[in-house]
Amino acid sequence: MTELRGDRRSHRSATADLVVTGRIASLAGDSGPGWVEAIAIVGGRVVAAGRRTDLERMTSAGTHRLDLGPDEVALPGLTDAHLHLVEAALARARVDLEGTSDIEELKQRIRSGASVSEDGATWIEGGGWDVDALGRWPTADDLEHAAPGRLVALWAHDHHALLVSRASLAAADVGAGRLDPAGGVIRRGEDGTATGVLHENAARLVADLVPAPSVETIAAALGPLVAELVSLGVVAVHDPGGLSRQEGLGRPIAAYRRLAAAGRLGVRVHACVRPEQLDAAAGHGLRSGEPLGPDPLDRLRLGWLKTFADGSLGSRTAALLAPIESSPEDRVPGEGSGAGGRGIWLLSPEALAEQADRAARFGIATQIHAIGDAAVRAALDVLAPTARRTALMPRVEHAQLVDELDIPRFAELGIAASMQPVHIRSDAEKARRLWGSRADARAFPMAALARAGAVLATGTDAPVEPIDPWPGVACAVTRQAPSWPAGTEPLGQTQAVSLWRAIRAACVGPAITAGERDRGRLIPGSRADLVVLGATAVAEPVEPGGALWHARPRLVLMDGEVVAGS
Repeated sequence: MTELRGDRRSHRSATADLVVTGRIASLAGDSGPGWVEAIAIVGGRVVAAGRRTDLERMTSAGTHRLDLGPDEVALPGLTDAHLHLVEAALARARVDLEGTSDIEELKQRIRSGASVSEDGATWIEGGGWDVDALGRWPTADDLEHAAPGRLVALWAHDHHALLVSRASLAAADVGAGRLDPAGGVIRRGEDGTATGVLHENAARLVADLVPAPSVETIAAALGPLVAELVSLGVVAVHDPGGLSRQEGLGRPIAAYRRLAAAGRLGVRVHACVRPEQLDAAAGHGLRSGEPLGPDPLDRLRLGWLKTFADGSLGSRTAALLAPIESSPEDRVPGEGSGAGGRGIWLLSPEALAEQADRAARFGIATQIHAIGDAAVRAALDVLAPTARRTALMPRVEHAQLVDELDIPRFAELGIAASMQPVHIRSDAEKARRLWGSRADARAFPMAALARAGAVLATGTDAPVEPIDPWPGVACAVTRQAPSWPAGTEPLGQTQAVSLWRAIRAACVGPAITAGERDRGRLIPGSRADLVVLGATAVAEPVEPGGALWHARPRLVLMDGEVVAGS
């Protein structure tokens, strides 16, 4: 039996508040489940883990018991290492374009959204459209048929392109003479007129005009989403921030602070800042990993500076070492950095380096969005000088395509790989078509990174994907999805990880990157965050669309208290 050392009460005399017995995956050590028969919890923390008979001496008449059924297992609570929590909450009240299969269906959904308010000054917001599913790039003319004269702003599925209406283009003064902004592209017709799709930094020309939701609106939207998230077994979130430009620390952080101060946040949050918020964070003396204000339940802390190297696979703007392998129509138009099929740099490596160094001087760690292999290499170069200068690990976000020469650099430099294997479900066909043989060899290279010793932290990237964490855990193992056409091969089967490596990347890895040595495991000293699942969820082999994919906890505990289920 392992026991907590250095507690104010002797572990030999401490009486457990709660003892959990059954098949418990403690995730002790560096690999495997770390099965134990029982854990004892005192004051919201695990104080002992081991054999059931050994822990009986820590019980009394006042000790509560949780005896797992023979068909159940307990795991540590999950952390979503990349979930835009505020954006996902707000998205539920906007036009949902996920799954639209053609332009007519897109227009119909927009008509329905427009009918909610006929006030011409009210923006129609939403997202989820996918150019590959639609068959062509949608246009402002399409929107004119659906919502004539209205202000419209609709994000693509990957949130790296914005579809806007004629009224929106006029409001932003985006005409034929408007030049592409640095790190962005205005999609144009043959006459140079904007067609309605704004790529990357060009999206902000319109997005910055959309009125920001109030603190009250954000706080109200968070409640239902957080409750659903916790019911799925997610007890902590790393929120990389939103899409709109923020003033000061921004309204999302204000909403988090209000909820945390009232003890109503409901989930542990590391809230990130964007470059325009860095001065405000430094001015308030905030440092990565430290509390963001009064917080009786210790739920809210500052996360990372989140910044961007490149775009995305779906929008054809990921920065690549070699061009995409498809037709010219698949390439980003324009004569700027998007030409040649190698994607777009949202910020130059030199600008990224300046941001990361400045943040580190303030005690704030940096995470860099990098999807293409050129962007990943640049992100590693930029983050290397900042490693070990802050309480949190620097991270490369997404790392969807990594050159083999850069695989060992993550562990060597002390930089974590924050990945979303659930994107395999929606991106595999695109990756194979646009990246060719590179996709199966080097896309989502979780196994190679794990073998090289990198810290892996996984998440969903909601609202790009649903908040359910379990399909992503399953995708890391199977490299395929049940929605694919029959006979479709797994994407890069050699990059599949084991079941328990995937679970550790959803539990232990995120906690390590956040400097939380007391989370992600069920070992002495750890916070008692755990989920109770049906045992079939962790049965092997893992099947696409099987029990792990559809896992639903019966019970979720945070700090030893039931927060979901019964």
